[in-house]
Amino acid sequence: MDFLRPASWEDALAARAERPGALPVQGGTDVMVELNFAARRPDALLDLTRVGGLADWDTAPDGRLRVGAGVTYARLIDGLGDRLPGLAQASRTVGSPQIRNRGTVGGNLGAASPAGDSHPPLLAAGAEIEVESAARGVRMIPVEAFYAGVKRSALEPDELIRAFWTAPASGPQYFSKIGTRNAMVIAVCSFAIALRPEERRVGTGLGSAAPTPRRAAAAEEFLSAELDWDGGAPVSPAAARRFGELVRGAASPIDDVRGTAGYREHALAVMARRTLAWAWNEHTGAATREAS
Repeated sequence: MDFLRPASWEDALAARAERPGALPVQGGTDVMVELNFAARRPDALLDLTRVGGLADWDTAPDGRLRVGAGVTYARLIDGLGDRLPGLAQASRTVGSPQIRNRGTVGGNLGAASPAGDSHPPLLAAGAEIEVESAARGVRMIPVEAFYAGVKRSALEPDELIRAFWTAPASGPQYFSKIGTRNAMVIAVCSFAIALRPEERRVGTGLGSAAPTPRRAAAAEEFLSAELDWDGGAPVSPAAARRFGELVRGAASPIDDVRGTAGYREHALAVMARRTLAWAWNEHTGAATREAS
């Protein structure tokens, strides 16, 4: 197995084009486990840790955040937690402090596991993934189109993930995760919600509940029309239940060693109702404070 270590983004793209079978490595928190258990044997590793700019973020002219693929979970929590609260909450559930100091959202996207913790909040926020190849240049992929199957993405063999783009939160965002213990655990299932009051829209994301991470589009449409965006009236129990049912209906889980399909469907409905309550209480509390 060869080890490639480019020093620039241009060199990384050239290496990717020349060796499409090379496996990109950023934090290595997923890749090294697969190598240690002989689950994968690539012909080369493409180490991106020396590539400048991947560990940075900035604000684009349109106000969106552009976050490099090499930004670690720990730095995202500390530096972007106020602007990306849903993603920061999800990042806090990833592994141990050591893993959060090495692992990246870019690596989570590259692995494309249905159970990846960053996927639901990225879906709820409507993020875009910036990828690039030496031959064709930059391509922007809406996050919901990025996942192509179990641990498969829309990346072409000569492309690398450079960054993800998302607007700073315009309203409350929450992430919830069910696991077999409280820490250092792969999700049995997970759910994220994002309220966008200015657009009168709701975003959702489901994890570990289908072959790919996915949105609950019918649930989003229902709740966006149901919420009292102007008056801030409480969400009725019937509406909350219906939202949970629609989230559950968007899933297509399996039975596996972590949980049954039936348990996942039930848990998703519960998490949908709970995160909705948390988000709506925060929204109406903030509106009350502003009015006073």
